[in-house]
Amino acid sequence: MAMGLEGCRSAPSRRRTRRSANGRGEGAHHGDGTAVRDGDADREASATHREAVPAEKAGVDDVLAAIDLGTNNCRLLVARPDGAGFRVIDAFSRIVRLGQGLDGSGRLGEDAIRRTLDALAVCAGKMRRRRVTRFRAVATEACRRAGNGAEFLARAAAETGLTLEIITPEEEAALALAGCRPLFDPRIPGALVFDIGGGSTEIAWQRDGPDGRLVAALTMPIGVVTLAERHGGDRFAPGIFEAMVDEVAERLGGFEARHGIAAEAAAGAVQLLGTSGTVTTLAGMHLALPRYRRDRVDGVFLDVARTLALGRDLAGMSFDERAAQPCIGRERADLVVAGCAILEAICRAWPVARLRVADRGVREGILFGLMTQRS
Repeated sequence: MAMGLEGCRSAPSRRRTRRSANGRGEGAHHGDGTAVRDGDADREASATHREAVPAEKAGVDDVLAAIDLGTNNCRLLVARPDGAGFRVIDAFSRIVRLGQGLDGSGRLGEDAIRRTLDALAVCAGKMRRRRVTRFRAVATEACRRAGNGAEFLARAAAETGLTLEIITPEEEAALALAGCRPLFDPRIPGALVFDIGGGSTEIAWQRDGPDGRLVAALTMPIGVVTLAERHGGDRFAPGIFEAMVDEVAERLGGFEARHGIAAEAAAGAVQLLGTSGTVTTLAGMHLALPRYRRDRVDGVFLDVARTLALGRDLAGMSFDERAAQPCIGRERADLVVAGCAILEAICRAWPVARLRVADRGVREGILFGLMTQRS
């Protein structure tokens, strides 16, 4: 078992995470999530997941922490076990843009590394002050692709005391699915969860059936950073926005052909959940929030047609006009349109009337795993 942060236990890699009760708690966390890829190829994985027997459960005195380091964000949750769920006692999120310029150079840049190490140092400080007893810190897209990814992780361990592990696309999909599962409507057998990341996008499909829970995951090498770098600008003409949508749609066709999700969606047997800064930002705008509030956004339902129209409105705005929106700001103004294009492609492929927003995902999935200590 890996150790870090002055002897706190960090959890080993786990492939299954137990379904649990709603783990909602305080602590704002907001930002584009991340997904992972294998070179430039889409990856799909399928498995039938059944419950496993816990090896060792967290006790009431344990303090748990989860770190998700992605292409765009570094995010932390600290929580205590609370029945079948957990209560969040601290949280942290910072845009670090670790993957900035990675597509061109194949390496993490020094400025991006420094920003990320500063954020990880904040996470480590919060974990020490909260006396964390169990933690898991994962790294995804940027560290997987970068030629100096392992060197960066070694440097992070030396400078912050945090041991991070790079997780597979399959595990990231499973963690995001587990983190969002408390928001699923049990009356609807199919659940499609998407995470629009900085460097890639993940789609996770779950359908309950007589033979267990079938889960299929697709990882695409398209995220808000990569798409914005290729098509970005001040304003996005309708043709450019449509080109971004088409680029994503081409990646979704094979997955749909294999699983036939659209037909089930048309029959009302599919629920759609989005976990990323794109959908939480759009939810904040829909609610006309003067500032982002997780307690108002997490779990809210959005009308898909109105939400896509809002995305196209953002594409027609200038950078400064988007930055002036309270739930966007200058840090996301250059990325949100790319996220809206990815969202539109997903909603065209699998049309449903409404979308549920999840300000949760990988970190919550990690916490559920830490509570049950899956082996």
